Amino acid sequence: MYGNQGLEIVTLLALLEYSILGLMVGQARHKYGVEAPATTGNPDFERHFRVHMNTLESLIVFIPALWIFSLSVNYHFGVALGLLFVIARIIYALGYLSAPAKRAPGAIATAVINAILVLGSLIGIAIKAL
Repeated sequence: MYGNQGLEIVTLLALLEYSILGLMVGQARHKYGVEAPATTGNPDFERHFRVHMNTLESLIVFIPALWIFSLSVNYHFGVALGLLFVIARIIYALGYLSAPAKRAPGAIATAVINAILVLGSLIGIAIKAL
């Protein structure tokens, strides 16, 4: 595993993506005149805010599941799923920001990836424990 930092890179990419979405919320707050601490008032701002918060909600499951899966089940498959997660969140954000109904493909992909990571980790660890 020495010299192979795919897991760390994917984790940092997911965190960078989340940070960029946070910056976009700040820009939207200014653009649409939504003064802090308000989180409602303009539908375009609210979509930016929800993309950011929904990504945080997904990250809470994703990061530990990614690490457990990658280190306990299959490193390379875990890293690949991690990259797909980052892409799915981009698809989600682009869809949601254009129209809320367009968020489904990215949301579904995110949920499937997180489910594979969590359930795969549980199954993999259970098998090793037997």
